[in-house]
Amino acid sequence: MKKGFSRTWRALLPWPRPPGGERYAVCHFCDTLHQSFPVDEGTAARCARCGALLYQNRPASLARASAFSLAALLLMALVHVFPFLTMDAATMRRDLTLVGAATALMEQDAPILGTAIILFTMITPLMLAGGMIYVCLPLMFGRAAPGAGHAAKWMYRSEPWNMVEVFLLGVLVSLMKLAKVADVHFGIGFWAFAGVMLCMAGAVAGIDREELWDRLEVAKG
Repeated sequence: MKKGFSRTWRALLPWPRPPGGERYAVCHFCDTLHQSFPVDEGTAARCARCGALLYQNRPASLARASAFSLAALLLMALVHVFPFLTMDAATMRRDLTLVGAATALMEQDAPILGTAIILFTMITPLMLAGGMIYVCLPLMFGRAAPGAGHAAKWMYRSEPWNMVEVFLLGVLVSLMKLAKVADVHFGIGFWAFAGVMLCMAGAVAGIDREELWDRLEVAKG
């Protein structure tokens, strides 16, 4: 018990300094090269030339990233179980799920759009949230999961393709037109999907990439 507590406490200690020589960070705005040092929790490193943010140490970063990712996965399960929208038009009532919407588009001569919904609003968020848990949760105990480095690379590669908020905005715009011909009600799946959007944003913002790679390097060593 004491050993396990020690490993958990190690994850709450200041940003670890990886072994090896000097490390550098490049400003994304002015390309100024800086020597990279771990910063205290709650503080950030900024470019000495233009003041742009280089990296930051977010409070309880590993716990926040893991918790938001786990919440996103649980909410995603609700999205697939409960109706996304309910439409009443005259005597017809229809419950629409996210998978049902993608399937309907494929059947109505829009296979590319249906496939895009599956890829960018279902598969990509699952990859991002699952990868975040796989990488960050073991680091809370001072360990690196097998293949954590490769998982982190694919996790960050999938981040730009996570289009949950784009799909949600498109749904809201479409509802403005559907409301003229039918009564539309938001289902539990819709609110769960909105929660997924917020949790994914919190998970990605939970930990800085610089800190994540430093923690992975220390844990592997």
